[in-house]
Amino acid sequence: MRDDVLGLRLERAGACAPARLSDAQGRLIQYLRLSLTDRCNFRCSYCSVSDYEDGDRILSRAEIARIAAVFARLGVRRIRLTGGEPTLRRELTAIVADLRATPGIDEVALTTNAHKLAELSAPLREAGLTALNVSLDTLDAATLRRVSGRGAFLEPVLEGIRVAARAGFPSLKVNTVVMGGVNDGELGDLVRFAWGLGATPRFIELMPFGDGVPVPTAAVKERLAAQGVPLAPDPKRGWGPAHYMRGEGGLVGFIGAITENFCESCNRARLTAEGGFQACLGGRDRVSLRDLLRAGAGEEELAAAIHGALSRKDPRHHMDEAGARLVTLPMMGIGG
Repeated sequence: MRDDVLGLRLERAGACAPARLSDAQGRLIQYLRLSLTDRCNFRCSYCSVSDYEDGDRILSRAEIARIAAVFARLGVRRIRLTGGEPTLRRELTAIVADLRATPGIDEVALTTNAHKLAELSAPLREAGLTALNVSLDTLDAATLRRVSGRGAFLEPVLEGIRVAARAGFPSLKVNTVVMGGVNDGELGDLVRFAWGLGATPRFIELMPFGDGVPVPTAAVKERLAAQGVPLAPDPKRGWGPAHYMRGEGGLVGFIGAITENFCESCNRARLTAEGGFQACLGGRDRVSLRDLLRAGAGEEELAAAIHGALSRKDPRHHMDEAGARLVTLPMMGIGG
């Protein structure tokens, strides 16, 4: 489909004021997590690995722009770019610029392992990236290799975070997946590292996608207090599921998907690198927007498919149930 024809259809469709996105429970969907690739240079045990070939399998830059315009017309206001590792996508800065130029999109965010941030922070900031989340599970080089594979080197990651801090992103967060017996002894150090750069540290419960021993959020808070980081409640809320507490150096965020279920306030949906629209991180139901688009579907058909998927969304995920790990899809394939 030619861009001018698609643009005309969007203009005409916009006049119809389509229904805003909501799921079967009436939860308003304003936040899309969009995976750019399922490739990654790390092999994190909790994320899972997969074979990959890009080519025509994943959404092209033009297809991403078209689908994002449909989501924006339906009420999505924030898009987070994920992976795999999104900085491996050669068109990353151009995609960020496309999304920032999409009417209705107020914020474009990125989640990365920071390995390439030293070279990409300035171009991403110039392209309009407004929020950056960096995954940092440890400050120990040997532990990083243990968790994330032989291709994971600590110093480029730390330097990437330092450069990002200097680039002046309005929001910079450092995310840590807590694993018992692996990194739960250095949580205080991770907080102090993030605070020292003006970033917000956040701790995420391990989900049933890969290996590792989960540490409940309540226990994470106890470990932080024991490691010199006492915290008090704070009312801050963001776009996502994190809740925050405050210490002497700033905020600390917590995402407890398993022990502190936040499904009732879910405002997110996900689009895989292959164009599969997934209403719930813990679900298996997907509809291929890529296939619809390549078959010539118009904006109304895409919108109907999106609404249909959301209408089948369960009230809550089932990742905490016995056997969930056997049926959930790999994190690398979903986009986090």
